[in-house]
Amino acid sequence: MLSSRSYAALAARRARSVIASSRIRPGSSLNTARNLPRAATILTTSRQYSQPPESHAPLSTRSTVIQLLSNIGSKREVQQYLSHFASVSSQQFAVIKVGGAILTEHLHTLSSALAFLNHVGLFPVVVHGAGPQLNKMLEAAGVEPQFEDGIRVTDGKTLALARSLFLEENMKLVEELESLGVRARPITSGVFTADYLDKQKYNLVGKINEVDRSPIEAAIKAGCLPILTSMAETPEGQVLNVNADIAAGELARALQPLKIVYLSEKGGLFNADTNEKISAINLDEEYDHLMTQWWVRHGTRLKIKEIKELLGDLPRTSSVAIIHPGDLQKELFTDSGAGTLIRRGNKLHFKTSLSEFEDLEKLKELLVRDRAGLDAKATVDRYVEGLRNQEFKAYFDEPMEALAIVLPPRSNSSLAHLSTFTITKSGWLTNVADNVFASIKNDFRKLAWTVREDDENLTWFFDKADGSFSKDGEVLFWYGVESASEVSELMTEFSKHGREMLGDSNLESRLHRAARAASVSASALRHASGSVQQARAFSTNSYSPMQVRRSGASRPNIVTPIYHSSSRGYTTATNPNPPLGAKNASNSQPAKVALIGARGYTGQALITLINSHPKFEVSHVSSRELAGKKLKGYEKRNITYENLTPEDIRRMDEKGEVDCWVMALPNGVCKPFVDAIGQGSKESVIVDLSADYRFDKSWTYGLPELINRSEIARATRISNPGCYATAAQLGIAPLVPYLGGQPTVFGVSGYSGAGTKPSPKNNVENLKDNLIPYSLTDHIHEREISQQLGVEVAFVPHVASWFQGIHHTISIPLKEEMTSRDIRTLYQDRYAGERLVRVIGEAPSVKAISGKHGVEIGGFGVHSGGKRVVVCATIDNLLKGAATQCLQNMNLAMGYAEYDGIPLD
Repeated sequence: MLSSRSYAALAARRARSVIASSRIRPGSSLNTARNLPRAATILTTSRQYSQPPESHAPLSTRSTVIQLLSNIGSKREVQQYLSHFASVSSQQFAVIKVGGAILTEHLHTLSSALAFLNHVGLFPVVVHGAGPQLNKMLEAAGVEPQFEDGIRVTDGKTLALARSLFLEENMKLVEELESLGVRARPITSGVFTADYLDKQKYNLVGKINEVDRSPIEAAIKAGCLPILTSMAETPEGQVLNVNADIAAGELARALQPLKIVYLSEKGGLFNADTNEKISAINLDEEYDHLMTQWWVRHGTRLKIKEIKELLGDLPRTSSVAIIHPGDLQKELFTDSGAGTLIRRGNKLHFKTSLSEFEDLEKLKELLVRDRAGLDAKATVDRYVEGLRNQEFKAYFDEPMEALAIVLPPRSNSSLAHLSTFTITKSGWLTNVADNVFASIKNDFRKLAWTVREDDENLTWFFDKADGSFSKDGEVLFWYGVESASEVSELMTEFSKHGREMLGDSNLESRLHRAARAASVSASALRHASGSVQQARAFSTNSYSPMQVRRSGASRPNIVTPIYHSSSRGYTTATNPNPPLGAKNASNSQPAKVALIGARGYTGQALITLINSHPKFEVSHVSSRELAGKKLKGYEKRNITYENLTPEDIRRMDEKGEVDCWVMALPNGVCKPFVDAIGQGSKESVIVDLSADYRFDKSWTYGLPELINRSEIARATRISNPGCYATAAQLGIAPLVPYLGGQPTVFGVSGYSGAGTKPSPKNNVENLKDNLIPYSLTDHIHEREISQQLGVEVAFVPHVASWFQGIHHTISIPLKEEMTSRDIRTLYQDRYAGERLVRVIGEAPSVKAISGKHGVEIGGFGVHSGGKRVVVCATIDNLLKGAATQCLQNMNLAMGYAEYDGIPLD
């Protein structure tokens, strides 16, 4: 996948071209309020330090910026966060603390990320340290660093070296930003006033007691990013050394920003019990529990404690992020983020009767805010009155940014119903929705609710559900349903009666209320962001009302979500019912997978993925050469290779021993094994990794990014695409309507693509300093690519001396003149929201994709005549070219979330 550094550089270059083409100076306002929806405007009239624009930014400028950011998140997320950041004055957007190691190791990545933020009209205030550099400098000067209680003791010589170093590092960052076309202003004094922290103990170390904002405001007013050192001065002018974290905290207290960002090479805080990065910490709910954990000690304990104290002095809307500089955009503009987000959050409260509410009118106001029409108040009055005789449980936070009302199961049902779910825009931004839903899952084992198809947060609901069913513009969601009969009954009632299926004569329809209340995000954001484009995420075209999975003995009729987002919820505390993606709702046991022909590289790669998959387990592996030997690399249980015959497979299938069969055999040999399957009482899934069924129309071709995912979800016979073919199709598909002739694909693969059987194509000595062409015409992948795209494609494969990874250089004739930017935008639009396809500016490299689970597409070099473009694509032939794609297909066909078990960058 695309590296953080490459993405940041691309973002900066793309943003610069946008600014240049629109004649917008960095620092000037993009005042497009008269031309754009209100909250789509990045800078608003509340911005205090913007210069008048030379011209209004055209709509294409804004949409290009939004589209670029949409590569890392949905358009809804991007617009929502841009609007949020633009709602305050410039210096209140973000304070970013940069450590010395970041300046040394990640200067370009940092500068590119800051440049991108500036080019979309945002002005982060940057304060940096230089600790590692100072240690080296002192060592070179023969001065041994001294620390007391973690604070550097600073004598005159140390301070002189530190001051010189800080000025040098400051200018290094400023000059790097200037080279990217961003105006930056070094501010090395005049902001922090300090007294001696303890002169006798620490010598020339300061304790900040005053922050002068005027140099920062002046820099922003002039259109410059303010770049501060953490040096302070006494009122008498004595320079004092101050820890950069402390300086950033005091700066945040003075500016009251929305975000405080600590850049870290690790990219966040980690739970030492699980070795997983902590996605989010809600201090009001989790702080006490967190501080009891054995691994929260030393620096981590101090960091969390200091952040809690800092956030206590800031508005509740402020939050702290600990993040790698290369992931800055993802952290700022997506719900899932990339590092560790720390916020105060709000404690949740619970009520089970109307008498417990101190102010019923306030409750009604919350319910009315979601409803349009003259009768909204009367409807809410009737609803609240009905609750007097209705058992329910209400969930809400202190400021009532979020309210959920759940009706418990009735006597003849075990299913609870989410009757009301209302979240303000601020509530979505602070992720209180996750907290509420996590609490509901703790209390109710089974739940159903409905949401309108056009809800901007539809993918959020998909992420919370085990299954879903769509009909007449509504989506029925559920979790916790365990039996096929329950699912069938639920969908039958929904099909017959829609949202009224669980209605009550005394209450407005339960699911009707749930749908209207849950769509609060649409009403809150529609005025801001318009319709949200999520390419192939969810649409009525690709997800028709009656698209249900074929039923078998253990696989009920459930629809699998097409797209899943990863919202932040509780991550440090134990949740007995954690949110899950789609899964096989009829069986809590892992699905059993049999691999036939698991000796090769692809089989081993798939075993590694299944080993960490939450819902699959290997039950059988078959290999004639390895029969009797222990399967290596699989830790869930001991597995021994078998030599399974077609008759063995027939017998196993009849007994229902296997849920999913994976054929990892050479071309031309798997038919007897496939023919042996299908005799049992349940219809198990087959995924074939060979080319034997890629041209058989009775099989589904499993390329999820180009094939309707619902077809794969309904399929039981799936042909896995070839590695060369996958990358080539993804590299050509967006330009098929614009073709002016036959595309030519020059492909080069690592020698693992030649298999494990010895041959000249995988002989390392033969490949050394060499490039071997083979099958120069009529290669089977040439036929595969051409058939799937519906156009004739020429394909010329080669093998090179590296082990894994493929590079395609694709020459594509165009029927009309196009620019590189036009073509790149086509690709970004086509693959927006695809988590395993990354569109970049420069030509991708094999080195960057090897061992990664996606595809990178870039280059977009247009011939001087404008009617031929060269596009480059890279893929790991063993992963997305084979095993990873196989797992995508298995997940979809078995009813799990598409990316379960796939490490996502």
